[in-house]
Amino acid sequence: MSNNEREQYWKLSLLALIIFMGVVLFREITPFLGGMLGALTIYILVRRQMNYLADRHGWRRSWAALVITTEAILCFLVPLGLVVWLLVNTITNINLDPQAIIVPLEQTVHLLKEKTGYDILSGDTVSFLISMLPKVGQFLMNSISSLSINLFVLVIVLYFMLMGGRRMEQYIGEILPFSEVNTKEVLLEVHHIVQSNAIGIPLLALIQGVIATIGYWIFDTPNLLLAGVLTCVATIIPMVGTALVWVPLAIYEALTGAWFDAIGLLLYGGLVISQLDNLIRFLLQKKLADTHPLITIFGVVIGLSLFGFMGIIFGPLLLALFLLFVDMFKREYLR
Repeated sequence: MSNNEREQYWKLSLLALIIFMGVVLFREITPFLGGMLGALTIYILVRRQMNYLADRHGWRRSWAALVITTEAILCFLVPLGLVVWLLVNTITNINLDPQAIIVPLEQTVHLLKEKTGYDILSGDTVSFLISMLPKVGQFLMNSISSLSINLFVLVIVLYFMLMGGRRMEQYIGEILPFSEVNTKEVLLEVHHIVQSNAIGIPLLALIQGVIATIGYWIFDTPNLLLAGVLTCVATIIPMVGTALVWVPLAIYEALTGAWFDAIGLLLYGGLVISQLDNLIRFLLQKKLADTHPLITIFGVVIGLSLFGFMGIIFGPLLLALFLLFVDMFKREYLR
């Protein structure tokens, strides 16, 4: 075997070993992928602040990383923890008193049958749904446990990212298969998309939740706080969005005979909540990153199936990078 063949054999063997170990490690680290992606998101948002404290003010990187990690916990994780606490509290109440959900369900079915003459749920179906309640509660509690673990991973990974951020960025820039100009373009695109979604989506959800909660209060909807939180969560769902919350609430009010509140809530949801959603999305995308709305919509659909909750950020990023790579290939090799 010649030296050239031996070198080629070593190179291919090393590449195969890297791919094999990479696949094994990725499979094992998948349960913690949400926490790692969350840490990367926050790192992209606060890296300038880290450089400012460490370079401009001469802080030790360990102290600067500790301060910024604490800031991230207070600004990002504590509000998320409050939302999770509200959901856990609601689930606990349901588990302790199943009639709290069974009785309204049966009343709704009975009212619908009286108004329309159509029985959408037979007795067997209601019994089946009742038997599924403990399993749904168990699934939600398992999801909350996974979220807690991923939040812990997020904090640890974020701290060490901040500590070694400059070397990490330099290493990534060296291994990317692009020219220097294209590397800068890719990193800039990543920064813009992550910043746009990481700031824009929570801000949109908060505004939508507040505006919707005002409408729920005006039109006397039940469980005001929970409805507002669910509306915030529903903003991440493409196409349908907040209508998943206020339409069923309006239908329920109509079935209970509160026609004025039902019609008012439908008008408020269609004319205020939905239109405000479109306006705020447009303004935020133009302000933070000029991203086409279709990239955001289809990116979220793809990202949720791939990355879970963090897919609302990294789904659009993945789709935007794909289009950017296609454009790079066209510029470099097809012209």
